[in-house]
Amino acid sequence: MMDVRDAPTVAAAFASDCPTAYDGDMTREAERLESPRCGWDIHCHTAFSDGTETPHTLIRQAKALGLHGVAITDHDTTAGWKEAELAARELGMPLLRGTEITAADRNVSVHMLAFQYDPRSQTISQLFAGTRAARMARTKAMVELMSRDYPITWDDVLAQVREGERTTIGRPHIADALVAAGVYATRSDAFAGAVSATGKYYIPTPSPTTHEVVRAVGDAGGVVIIAHAGGLNRNPVLLSDEQIEDLIDEGLDGLEVWHRDNPPEQRRRLLDICRRRHLLVTGGSDWHGKGKPNRLGENLTDDDTVREIARRGAITLVNG
Repeated sequence: MMDVRDAPTVAAAFASDCPTAYDGDMTREAERLESPRCGWDIHCHTAFSDGTETPHTLIRQAKALGLHGVAITDHDTTAGWKEAELAARELGMPLLRGTEITAADRNVSVHMLAFQYDPRSQTISQLFAGTRAARMARTKAMVELMSRDYPITWDDVLAQVREGERTTIGRPHIADALVAAGVYATRSDAFAGAVSATGKYYIPTPSPTTHEVVRAVGDAGGVVIIAHAGGLNRNPVLLSDEQIEDLIDEGLDGLEVWHRDNPPEQRRRLLDICRRRHLLVTGGSDWHGKGKPNRLGENLTDDDTVREIARRGAITLVNG
């Protein structure tokens, strides 16, 4: 059954001695190039996509670090939500439920964080199903190309999948298979080599447009944020200010500014857009467990911005 909102219960999740950052218009701390010193990590992946740990481990580690709350944002799926909710309630840790959605905007690959939407929405369910099927076909085709030069098969890739058919399979699982075969020492090494987006084996994932994602998340009552929009190490071409402005006009809620891939000059650019257009400013680690060097809690979102995300969303915050 979908959650019923309980305002006093939700408010209790935000008891904090941290300074107020959201003023009902936008994030007050939008002058900062560094993330808040305390708050929530709202960009985290588990074994239900390309992370290495379970949702329970995510929740346990977040609590041990003293985070105020955490979000699960696996790629193109809600499959880990139930386990994360159970762990949050068991361990007393507030939880946002979300998904990182792969999209495209002209020639730019874009990741978009969708929070607190109704997972029963037919529009968003169909969007995920289409993306996951396309991602699977593309991953198989990449493995076929690599198998001509490396000791890797599709079964080797499937052996790296932790949650069976519920897992969103992609390039990280190819990387893990290459590590298991002894080709590379780490997943990061594989991404710098054969699995690179600039390499000869790379095949783009057929994806919905950013405009379709904004509409789908909005139709499902959710909140949508562009992830690591200034990550030049991810894309040789970034979303332009004009492209971002178009998405704001269509309902985009905010930008993830505090992320390790956004250099200072890009943070300044994104913060300027947020100030001018009164957007939510968020931060997150992009944690993948052992799959990436990103440390849980290395970039955070303040309590009041998370409160606003919860207020705008269609489902209730899990209050531990």
